Amino acid sequence: MLDPFLRAWLGSWPSPGGLVVVGTPLREKPRWDGGEQRALGVTDGDGNGVLSVPPGARDAVARLVAATPPGALDAALAERLPSLVGRPEQRFFTGVFRWSETPAAMDSAGEWEPADTPGIPDWLRPFPGEVLIAREPGTGAYLAGVGLKPHGPSGVEISVGTDERARGRGLARRLVSRAARRIVAAGAVAIYLHDPENTASAHVADASGFPDEGWRILALAGAA
Repeated sequence: MLDPFLRAWLGSWPSPGGLVVVGTPLREKPRWDGGEQRALGVTDGDGNGVLSVPPGARDAVARLVAATPPGALDAALAERLPSLVGRPEQRFFTGVFRWSETPAAMDSAGEWEPADTPGIPDWLRPFPGEVLIAREPGTGAYLAGVGLKPHGPSGVEISVGTDERARGRGLARRLVSRAARRIVAAGAVAIYLHDPENTASAHVADASGFPDEGWRILALAGAA
């Protein structure tokens, strides 16, 4: 399921070798939340992958990639990619890209609730449909939650957050594994992204059935 998802998400997959730059109208269309993603890429554990950009920026970005040694490519993309795709105010970043087609089997946590349910944290409200919420027994107070980013019918990304007072209970991994099982049961691949320095998120991914295969996500985000 991963290859068809990446092909649909990026406009091309796999790479015949190295980082291939493709121009695709996908990068000119709104993403799941109505925002934009003018540059988006994935590389595998060998550094081979696809970086997709708007068609008009493809040649300039491809020349930059071809002229830059692999060890200096992240720095070059950080310096020049935002301007090349017409978004100089944004920043280039990389993260850990994980996926699962066989989520870990563990005790479920939380219940699915509408994303507009009163009292849930603001960060969960933009997610379409339902969000998975763990609440304190008795009081119903929010403890942790998961939102799903539908990147397409074949791939859905999981976002998870835990209230500080509820950390250490294993809620995040149980929520993520439950959400992943729902995604896979619907015939899609479950995606999990995190910052390389976020060890807590890495532990959640490992426990939930999302191994680190050395893959990376390449993208742009708004100015810090």
